[in-house]
Order: sequence, then C-alpha cells, then structure tokens
Amino acid sequence: MILLLTGIICLLAFATGNSIKKQENPGERFVCTALPPDATPGCPMPGFTGTPEEELRATVIQLRETILQQKETIGNQKETIRELTAKLSRCESLAEDGKHGSWKKLPGKSGGKDTMGDLPRDPSQVIDQLSRTMQTLKDRLENLEHQLRSNVSYSALPSDLREMLQRRLGDLEHQLLNKVAELEDEKSLLHNESAAHRHRTESALTALLERVSELEKGSSAFKSPDDFKVSLPLRTNYLYGKIKKTLPELFAFTICMWLKSSASPGIGTPFSYAVQGQANEIVLIEWGNHPIELLINDKVAQLPFSIGDGKWHHICITWTTRDGMWEAYLDGVKLGSGENLAPWHPIKPNGILILGQEQDTVGGRFDATQAFVGELSQFNIWDRVLKSEDIISIANCTANMPGNIIPWADNNVDVFGGATKLPLEPCEERAIDL
Repeated sequence: MILLLTGIICLLAFATGNSIKKQENPGERFVCTALPPDATPGCPMPGFTGTPEEELRATVIQLRETILQQKETIGNQKETIRELTAKLSRCESLAEDGKHGSWKKLPGKSGGKDTMGDLPRDPSQVIDQLSRTMQTLKDRLENLEHQLRSNVSYSALPSDLREMLQRRLGDLEHQLLNKVAELEDEKSLLHNESAAHRHRTESALTALLERVSELEKGSSAFKSPDDFKVSLPLRTNYLYGKIKKTLPELFAFTICMWLKSSASPGIGTPFSYAVQGQANEIVLIEWGNHPIELLINDKVAQLPFSIGDGKWHHICITWTTRDGMWEAYLDGVKLGSGENLAPWHPIKPNGILILGQEQDTVGGRFDATQAFVGELSQFNIWDRVLKSEDIISIANCTANMPGNIIPWADNNVDVFGGATKLPLEPCEERAIDL
C-alpha cells in the first residue's frame, strides 16, 4: 500500500513538474518510478534508464503485485480471526461441560495449528493449560500487529474490518479471562467438596477402628461381660469406680443395681452423677443415721427401706420430669413413690458418673465419710420409666435387660485406688444368701 501511494504521488509530481518545465525549458522532463521497500523515497531515482512507457508499465506491475500481497495478508488475518473465534467457542463448550462435572477431550482442528490441545481432567491443569493458551494467543496477536505495522499502514485497512478486528480481539481476551475465573471458582468448590468427603470418610473409619478396639478389649476375663462386681471394701476417699460413658439429656430414667453392704452407720454413696454447675444432679446416698435419700438437682426424696444387712438386694429407682414423679423398688417390690422431686427439670448431659463416692465437684473432692462400703453389680440406666413387671422380672432373675443408656459391661467400668472387679453371678449368690 505504501508503494501504491508513492507511485501515485510520483505520477502527480511528474505531471505537475512536466507542465512547469515545458514553460521554463522545453528540452527537460521528469520521470518517476516505483521504489523497492528498502529504498529511500525520492523522485526521480538517479541512474534509472528507460523509456517513459517502460517505466509506467513497471510501476503498474509493481502496484498490482503490492495489491495482491495486501489481499493475501488480509485473507490470512481473516483466517486467524476465524481460528481464534473457533477456539473461543471450544473454551465455552469446555466451561459448560465443567459445570456438569465432565471434562471432555477437545479434538484439534485438522490441517491447522491446535493452540488448545487436549485438556486434562484435573481443573487445576485445565487452568494452567488455558493460561498458556491465552499467552500463546496474545503472542500471536502481537505478531499480527507487527505484521500490520511492517506490511501495511493500519489506517489503510477498511474501517469496518479494523473495528471488527479490535472488537473481536477485545471480546476474546475478556471472555478468556471470564472462563479462567469460572474455572478457578469451580476448582475451589471441588476442593471444598473433596475435603468434606475426606473428613466424613476419615470420621467413619475412626469410628470403625474405635469399635474394633472396643470389641478387642471387650474379651472379658469373666464368663460373661456383665458377670462381675465392683468391690469397695474400705471407707476411704480414693476407692471408687468410674463409668466410661456419660448421660445424654434425660426427661425420665430408671436406674437399677444389685447392692450388698453391712457398713454402719449408713452404707454411703452407691453412685453419684455430677455436671458443670451441679455436683448433685443425681445421687443415691445413705449417710450416718439418715435414711437412704435420692437427690435430683439437689432436691431430696427419702426412700422407705434399708439394705445394710450384708445380703444382696436389687434396687430400682424411676423418675420423670413431669411433676417430678418417682418410685422406689426393693427386690422387685414397690415400697415408695412421690412427686415434686425436681419437677420439669431435665437431667443435664455430659457429666461424670462415679460408683462408690459422692462428688463435691465434677469428678472429685470425695468425702470418706460418704463413701460406699460393700459390693455393687448390674448397674444399668434406661432413658424411660420401666414397667413394674419388667422390674420384677429383673429382680427375680427371669429377664436380662441391659440399660439402653448405660449397660453394665466390663469394658465400660474402670476402678481406682484399690477397688477391684471380681467374677459374680448375682442371682446365684442371692440364692446362696436365701
């Protein structure tokens, strides 16, 4: 295009100059010709020989070749624009597939350069690949601009083509950046989902391993896991047993156990349950010359029986938060009942359950004068009030009903301070006592 403009200027100069020279000196004339790209513009070119017709013919041929070259350059640029548009469409298809969780292989264009390539399935690799592709496209755009500057004046392009090129290139870069941002968001979402799934899997495996460990440790030395007793022979503040499990929030309960004691005065505290803010959440105690008492939330109900005769006795206590109603059974017989014992107060969860000691703080500050002296077995807790016939069956040894909240099991009871766990079948020993 530069050569075309140069030739036109030279022709105009030639016509003007020739007219002037005819007036000044009829024997002189000017001749202009096309210049090579590396020549210094000027008209005329010193040293050039030939007739005017030959010079004009050479100029026309060079202008024609220049126009053909510029058409070919513009055709190549249009092909590049179409290729970039096709790549953009493939990027959009990739993002759409990514939203549905599937990453498909993008085949390359046959016969052309595949700047995208086969994208990997990993979103992070996809983002890296798109980044490299975007850089490649930018490099190609820079090459196009360089070619435009070196081969043809940018302003010489048709205005509609120039505007379309600028608009398409701007849209392409903007859309590629949007796709990269969307893939970054999807990558973050996939990472969060993978982390949550891994956490759930690890939790399930941990629970399974703990259960296997319990079963392995549960191979009790006793004939059956519940055929044992806890022996607390001395009135001290360091002999006690501890239930490993804790209680959930309860609105009713039944607590049953076998006891044997001949201590005097009072058998002490067979069990106590303490929570934060209330050391006497549930306590069974016979202290000094007082009768056996049931404490719930530090409220007291006296039970109408005594068991300090050195024989095995079966004790059951039921309670419900509704009106604070309670019942007390000795050897399967209901001997006492009442109401207004901590009414509408739910038993608080996550406390500590101690056998043989009364807690002044959660899990500690035992008082030797309140310690239980004797033997204890079959300590079970249910989260409901058992029927009278069920309690009778348990006391008569005609039914075996482990507690659904706290069952009596060897692997659920630890002993401290010299307390021991010994083999026992309570019903057999009770038959001996009779």
